[in-house]
Amino acid sequence: MNILRGTALLCLIILAVPAWGSGVYRWIDEGGRVHFGDAPPAERKAEDVELKYSEMGSTPVAPGMFDAGQPVVMYSAVWCGVCRRAKAFLQSRGVPFSEYDIETSRKGREDYRRLRGAGVPIILVGKERMNGFNSTTLAAWLERAGHLHDTP
Repeated sequence: MNILRGTALLCLIILAVPAWGSGVYRWIDEGGRVHFGDAPPAERKAEDVELKYSEMGSTPVAPGMFDAGQPVVMYSAVWCGVCRRAKAFLQSRGVPFSEYDIETSRKGREDYRRLRGAGVPIILVGKERMNGFNSTTLAAWLERAGHLHDTP
């Protein structure tokens, strides 16, 4: 009976451990620098940070919300390596697309805000929306939309 009780207690502890370390905290040091950590500092007040995760997949875009002149649109940033890979993927397959930098283009900034973007790239293929870049999924969307003729 003690073994069963011990096993049950161990299972409860294992299930509770992720909740103990799941917080992210933000604080500003005496020099005005912002810090983030998994534990609040003892010497100063910290605020809880709510984490938002970018999900890969299709999020429909309302018809007529964006008229970019191309059936494929990418919102990107110059510093983003994933954006460069997505752009190279589209170019290597001869897919015509419009690209808007969310930091240097007014249209890019406005559309990104309306899309409630939380990261780059955001790729639109017709009514489909991809947050991030997955070549397999994007190839399937492009093929289904008739944009891929010769896939390398």
